[in-house]
Amino acid sequence: MQEIIASVDHIKFDLEIAVEQQLGAQPLPFPGMDKSGAAVCEFFLKAACGKGGMCPFRHISGEKTVVCKHWLRGLCKKGDQCEFLHEYDMTKMPECYFYSKF
Repeated sequence: MQEIIASVDHIKFDLEIAVEQQLGAQPLPFPGMDKSGAAVCEFFLKAACGKGGMCPFRHISGEKTVVCKHWLRGLCKKGDQCEFLHEYDMTKMPECYFYSKF
């Protein structure tokens, strides 16, 4: 006895489309990069960048001593204007509030 079942090979499911387009998949931030993927400007660190706001690289100031807790989770919306560091540095991680209280 033969079963008659329609072929579903031609149907694209939402999951297949999402996987093909890699929706939601973003690379993890690397040292010297933020969500935009821009690296830190080496000339700015040496006070030698003449491009100012037109520079394609990030301009971070040296007084940022603590890593941004929002950037760590990929949620910081301030970018270069953030008062915290957007680099993965274990020596500059923010202190856990609960750890400091107990």
